[in-house]
Amino acid sequence: MPVNIGFIGLGIMGKPMSKNLLKAGHRLVVYDIVPERVEEVVSAGAEAGASSKDVAARSEVIITMLPDGPDVEKAVLGEGGVLEGARAGSVVIDMSSINPLVAQKVGRACAEKGVEFLDAPVSGGEPKAIEGTLAIMVGGRPEVFEKMKPILECMGASVTLTGDVGAGNVTKLANQIIVACNIAAMGEALVLAAKAGLDPETVFHAIKGGLAGSTVLNAKAPMVYSRNFQPGFRIELHQKDLRNTLQAADSLRVPLPLTSLVQQELVALINEGKGGLDHSAIVQFTEEAAGIEVRKKGEA
Repeated sequence: MPVNIGFIGLGIMGKPMSKNLLKAGHRLVVYDIVPERVEEVVSAGAEAGASSKDVAARSEVIITMLPDGPDVEKAVLGEGGVLEGARAGSVVIDMSSINPLVAQKVGRACAEKGVEFLDAPVSGGEPKAIEGTLAIMVGGRPEVFEKMKPILECMGASVTLTGDVGAGNVTKLANQIIVACNIAAMGEALVLAAKAGLDPETVFHAIKGGLAGSTVLNAKAPMVYSRNFQPGFRIELHQKDLRNTLQAADSLRVPLPLTSLVQQELVALINEGKGGLDHSAIVQFTEEAAGIEVRKKGEA
């Protein structure tokens, strides 16, 4: 059955996710601080909301997809925010990737108003957001999860309840450790191959069927040797995720030396003005140190 859904945050990920909800037949009210983004989704069949409060007042389910924890707090808890418009019994699903402690704070504030809350960050980047095949990691009450699962399945191929509120974001942080370290390792491997005079495309095809093969390798190696760093997921956002990871690890007294190292590489690239590039551009840290670029043979 169609559901009245509010969607707040129409960036690289939120825009295609909202369009997939429309394709599934749901009724959408959308809001973003960038009017052009709202106009695009409205042209696909949504209605425009005037504010986060207005979106919540017109919706049974409110989804937020925002850059970081402070953005979520402002949109949900702030003046003119979701909780000023949401009715008791409505559901807020935050699909942003944020610090688990912030997710728990927002969840408590929602509970005080009789509003249910799930934290449901995603993985898969823009391509899977467009396809509707994201991996969605959810924290919250099982009965709320089961009720919301059909909505989440309009955007994701894998929808998994991982625990209480905050667990979704802990799972996402674990995901981001593996992705970041995998991309960094792939970059070092391709730089080594290029410096030795090998064609990185050939090396990619030689190793992708073995134990080194991965979704990350298949998605990101061709971007590197084709020099295509158009963002599916920006370096600055991955840096934010690793910052949240290290903060959570510190509170739990968990040493994460590899994560710390890649985090420093991301900070260095941001300082060079490369924060808006796709996170496959992590390779550029090693390229600069080695004095070579990873390119297909025959390309200048």
